Amino acid sequence: MVFKKVRIFLEMIKFEHTIFALPFAYVGAFLTEKGMPEWRGLLWITLAMVGARTAAMSLNRIIDRHIDARNPRTAGRALPKGLLSVAEVWIYVFLSFTLLLYAAHQLSPLAFRLFPVAVLVLSTYSFMKRFSWTCHLFLGAALGLAPLGSWIALTNKFDLAPVLIAFGVMFWVAGFDIIYACDDYDFDRREGVYSIPARFGIKNALLISTAFHVVAPLLFLASGLVLHLGIFYLVGLGIAIIILFRQHTLVRPDDLSRAGVAFFNMNGVLSIVIFIFTILDVLYPSHLF
Repeated sequence: MVFKKVRIFLEMIKFEHTIFALPFAYVGAFLTEKGMPEWRGLLWITLAMVGARTAAMSLNRIIDRHIDARNPRTAGRALPKGLLSVAEVWIYVFLSFTLLLYAAHQLSPLAFRLFPVAVLVLSTYSFMKRFSWTCHLFLGAALGLAPLGSWIALTNKFDLAPVLIAFGVMFWVAGFDIIYACDDYDFDRREGVYSIPARFGIKNALLISTAFHVVAPLLFLASGLVLHLGIFYLVGLGIAIIILFRQHTLVRPDDLSRAGVAFFNMNGVLSIVIFIFTILDVLYPSHLF
């Protein structure tokens, strides 16, 4: 029974989609060292990321459970169907934030002191969709904490490069979240849920998503310039741009049937590509920039 509940919970929070943020956390770690970070740092960064994402997704499901119950696309989720109780999910929230706090304490004093800020950012998105169509950017900011947080965790300070990467992640995530939100256009307008598609229409929303996906690579490029990265990083960025371009060819205002492919598969590949080519650049530097 316990294992079944855990399986339902992991399915509810889409645990496998940690792949979107975790590679960028590792990117931040490798760039701080310009080489292989110590295994201890990578371990605590991994645990911090698991705690952060699990807590954020659990909160999202709790806060949105009534909206999810009314939306045909999400009515089958665990909380609306009664497969898990709200109290059970709150336990996961508490345990996940505890894991994040302890991992931050193990990493650096500044990371530990910034824990309340992380909690605030991770908790904001679900509420923002009730007040502002900028909610997509708040989701992006939550995932943008991954590279910035790992940098702070290992260096105990802020720097320009991880901030640029964090903003790049923010616009990348916001861009594909806009595409994903297009599927809920009719529901969001009917229920008064704020989103860029609901506010500006699907056609304009896809244009805004495209603009965000132009800004994101520029910010990644700027971080490469600041860090004097080389040819491998540039090649990885080029592949990421191709993936983003391909993603936008899969969706049109009159055909959103492939939005799921654009959202899940291609964005997971993009984060892994950036991670792999950043590691190659760190291990075999060419100092192109």
